[in-house]
Amino acid sequence: MQTAAVNGASTNGSSGHDGSARAASRAPMVLDANAPADQHATSNAEQSGLYVARFILNGHEKPISSVKFSPDGSILASAAGDALIKLWNAYTGDIMRTLVGHSKGVSDIAWSRDSVHLASASDDNTIRIWQTQLGKNIKVLTGHTNHVFCVNYNPQSNLLVSGSFDETVKLWDASRGKCLKTFPAHSDPVTAVHFNKDSTMIVSCSFDGLIRIWDTSSGQCLKTIVDDANPHCSHVCFSPNSKYILSSTMDSTIRLWNYHISKVLKTYRGHSNAMFCVTSTFTADGRQLVSGSEDGCAYIWDVQSREIVQVLSGHGGVSLDHAWDPECAEHVFLAEPVLGVATHPNGNIIATSSHDMSIKLWFSNS
Repeated sequence: MQTAAVNGASTNGSSGHDGSARAASRAPMVLDANAPADQHATSNAEQSGLYVARFILNGHEKPISSVKFSPDGSILASAAGDALIKLWNAYTGDIMRTLVGHSKGVSDIAWSRDSVHLASASDDNTIRIWQTQLGKNIKVLTGHTNHVFCVNYNPQSNLLVSGSFDETVKLWDASRGKCLKTFPAHSDPVTAVHFNKDSTMIVSCSFDGLIRIWDTSSGQCLKTIVDDANPHCSHVCFSPNSKYILSSTMDSTIRLWNYHISKVLKTYRGHSNAMFCVTSTFTADGRQLVSGSEDGCAYIWDVQSREIVQVLSGHGGVSLDHAWDPECAEHVFLAEPVLGVATHPNGNIIATSSHDMSIKLWFSNS
């Protein structure tokens, strides 16, 4: 399998999460709320439905792989290669708490439905469950033999599912921290796992290009879905109504599947995704989808029309001083990938996290 970077990690076995630096979180940088967030699509920030960047959150000292809003909408959690998890006020951007316990980088996080508990997946091969109000680690789940890359609660929050570089998917009793089942799921690292809304099914995806649907109770593989080109699959999730599956692949394509008949209904393009695992997700009402991108932006599409309705730009980049482009006689400037995106349960905020170690909060003016 070819080498591909994953949230700053490489599938050749190097995690890229090599530190546990204790970053000092600073007050959020407040941006001009009237400034247009999207310089590509419009210059009119007052146009209905557009998002404007309001806060920049700094404090992590490694690329930020995941951001998730709590179900009650009050908190944004972030996870990064510095082995830290940070909790932020979702409306003001103020830092609330830093969760310390993992010994290596954290790739993914997931909230329980009561917005009290947070699960985290780490390169230290463990999953931790945190009581966020106290900032206390209450359980450590062990059993994976390689980096744990993805984790999710079921809607009832009595179960957890995890995926790992050990190519397995594990189902856990969330209250006891006990592994209930291990699925020999894929032939390459597992990059995403997600429950449907009644918890009867789990979807997983992998660098092997396969999307698999599992019966939660029996552990049986119900269906395997694969695109003809078989690109590495970096992210997958059920739609809010669980009728469809959304997959992101490393050919810069997002696909909406009718998984019952293994058919692609719609494809979405315009972003860049060839090296990193970038997140894609639906808005709460299911009418739009949002994805990170390796060009330093996040993209918003209309689900039905497939049109890009906004490009959220502004995350930083890096100048490669040693790389000179002779055609334009200047140093090469590379955009920092937007790795994580999250949509607020009320639909009025989008969070983006980047390889540039910052988070941006974008507020809708509708």
